[in-house]
Amino acid sequence: MTPSSRERLESERASLASQVASLTPGSSSSPEFDEGFADSGQVAAEQGENKVLAGQLRNELDEVERALAKLDDGTYGACEICGEQISDARLEAMPATRFCITHA
Repeated sequence: MTPSSRERLESERASLASQVASLTPGSSSSPEFDEGFADSGQVAAEQGENKVLAGQLRNELDEVERALAKLDDGTYGACEICGEQISDARLEAMPATRFCITHA
């Protein structure tokens, strides 16, 4: 574990949380949709796309939160399947990864 792992994960957490908030209906930064717009199918499609994107971002945020918890409990960097240490290069590329390259 390098000190930069926590910093990178915390930065990623802040970024993801901000993105999720911006896509949450009713938030001040969420996209505005004109329900009276003539092409209501387009509005529905855009709302659906935003829901899917927000869900994906929430999943990524959960992974980052899990990695931060592992840093706290001392298990960060261990593959959840085999228990072997995940390579530094893989952790550098994907700090929230839970698996070594063999089990990815």
